[in-house]
Amino acid sequence: MPEIESDQRAEENLELYRRWRDARSEWDTEARTDIDFYGGNHYTVEESDDLASVNQAGVPMDRIGPAVEKLKSVITARPPAFTIIPREDSDAKISGVWRTVLGYCWEVSGGDIHLKQAIHDYSTTGLGYLYAYVDNDSDFGRGDVKFTSVNPFRVYVPPTARDRFFDDADSIILSTILTEEQVLRLYPELGDVYNEETGEIEDGVLKSINAYSEDDDYPSSSNKQNIKYTMPSEANNLAYGDVDKYQILERFYKVKVPFYRIVDSRSGEEQILNQLEFQSFLAENPDVFERGLIEYEEVLQNRVGVIASIGQIVLYESILNSDIYPIIPIPNVYTGTPYPRSDVARARPMQRLLNKLWSLAISHAQASAGLKLLVPLGSVEDIGQLERDWANPNAVIEVDSSQGEPHYPAPTPLASEFYKLIQSAEFYIDFTFGLPELMHGFADKAPETVRGTERMVSLGQERPKSKLRDIEFSIVRLGKVMYGLAKSHYTYKKIFRLAGANNDQTEVMVNIYDDVTGVLVDIAKEKYNIGQHDISIQPGSTLPTSKWAEYKVYLEAYQLGLIDKTEVLKKNPEIFDKEGVLKRTSEISQLQGMVQQLQGQVKDLQGDLQTARRESVSDRKKVEVEKFKSKLSGVESDTKANSKIQANKLDNAVKLAVEQSRDLFQGIGAPGSAEEAA
Repeated sequence: MPEIESDQRAEENLELYRRWRDARSEWDTEARTDIDFYGGNHYTVEESDDLASVNQAGVPMDRIGPAVEKLKSVITARPPAFTIIPREDSDAKISGVWRTVLGYCWEVSGGDIHLKQAIHDYSTTGLGYLYAYVDNDSDFGRGDVKFTSVNPFRVYVPPTARDRFFDDADSIILSTILTEEQVLRLYPELGDVYNEETGEIEDGVLKSINAYSEDDDYPSSSNKQNIKYTMPSEANNLAYGDVDKYQILERFYKVKVPFYRIVDSRSGEEQILNQLEFQSFLAENPDVFERGLIEYEEVLQNRVGVIASIGQIVLYESILNSDIYPIIPIPNVYTGTPYPRSDVARARPMQRLLNKLWSLAISHAQASAGLKLLVPLGSVEDIGQLERDWANPNAVIEVDSSQGEPHYPAPTPLASEFYKLIQSAEFYIDFTFGLPELMHGFADKAPETVRGTERMVSLGQERPKSKLRDIEFSIVRLGKVMYGLAKSHYTYKKIFRLAGANNDQTEVMVNIYDDVTGVLVDIAKEKYNIGQHDISIQPGSTLPTSKWAEYKVYLEAYQLGLIDKTEVLKKNPEIFDKEGVLKRTSEISQLQGMVQQLQGQVKDLQGDLQTARRESVSDRKKVEVEKFKSKLSGVESDTKANSKIQANKLDNAVKLAVEQSRDLFQGIGAPGSAEEAA
């Protein structure tokens, strides 16, 4: 077995872990009690034994568990997508890129379920945690920025921290307890090694590390497990038994890191380099500072360092590109210390009162169902037989009435104020969680009108909305950490794709160059600039809304002409393929416009055709008239010619007749006188 030297950094991790663990032991006990109350284990061992001694079952009237579930459903009704707001109009493009990048990181992390688990811890223990990290195995070894929820019992913070998000903490320790098999799967270099000289397998480093022998991170329950609620510690004991377990401690701490701001004196171009990049720049560009070509300035920036250790050795040490701790707390009832309280802790006293009232009601019901029989002393020979006969409804019991008449005292009925007290206790627990009975779906608590109900639901969300604002502060910090990690990690060519619920897809490309457009989005250029000078990260609301009421508002606005149909369709809760509908609606609108245009052209052509037809008819009439005129002219000409011919013929005939007459008269009148000729 090889001997290994103890690393001072690993010893420091272990020492701080033990100190901070002992400091919060009281909070661990209270938080575990809150978890038991959420799971239905309300009675301690003594209380459960007392109930059993009076023949009562330790069954609580649980009001806390449903209240926690309702609070979780209200706060996580909608997934909180990151909203990236540009600082100015010129930053609109880069804000759209980061909206897609952070949305992709949320999607590959399964962010919805991790946020809900953190809110569950926030409600039950008073403290939830979100942890941002780089998964180097994701995307076929290229890695992705992800986040997860962390059980609050695994995180250790110094008791001197006073900031709400532990920014003033010296360090934050994350504890992970694994079996030997799990450790070797993550760090195979710690396993047994093959000695080439001897040909034997020798014990690895892990065998030289002291196994973790202390209690688990998860505290044990002090209540009697009437309703079995298994915690990770109990599950580990069931699964592994006496198997050796090892503890990995990751300590996150603040450190000042030097960066170098280099300015080209000729072009004014500025670059920010870390220490290694600055040394490489000096080696590649000698004497540039002496010649005054380049100016530089060393600046110290806050960054978060991490040291991971197992036992007495250090696994790794690195610097994260973030000035915020990657473990983000979500405190509930903040007390100015790292030990906030939960809503369950505030409701526990009233739940105990409710259990007591419930126990009294059960006791009264038992007394009413099985009445006590009082008999005079000596009137019954065998009391045991009397008890058995009393339980038989058809029994005939013989007693000596001379000693006195048996009788049984009837229990006093419970006053109506007793039942009102139970209702008041239930109301107070719901009031503590900020959830009126209306939000639980009780119809008798709703107003008579729909608008009144919607208004009451809206007012009832004011308390959960205040809690959501506290959670949103932590989500914003998570976005800032993921923003910084993404800048330093996504320095290679990558395409981010997001698929929405409405079949719409968003795609951006980063660090991709070509000869035409150059770089599309250069993340690598400003990977150390995590101040977010260009964008602002905001979370979306997760509170539920009345989808039909919201849709009605948009529909009325559309009818008034305040918005267009696209906005209304996006708010319609029953349309799944909204983008497809909008696309088809746009195509239909275009086709309708084309049809209207064609219809106008057809009308114009029909008018032209009618005009052409009228002109054609008029032309044909003119042609016919001209033809008729030609015919009439021919007839007239023929008639005139015939008339002339006939006139000539008549004239000739007359002339001939005259000539004949003249010849006749001349022949008769030659020998005689004129009188004789006559």
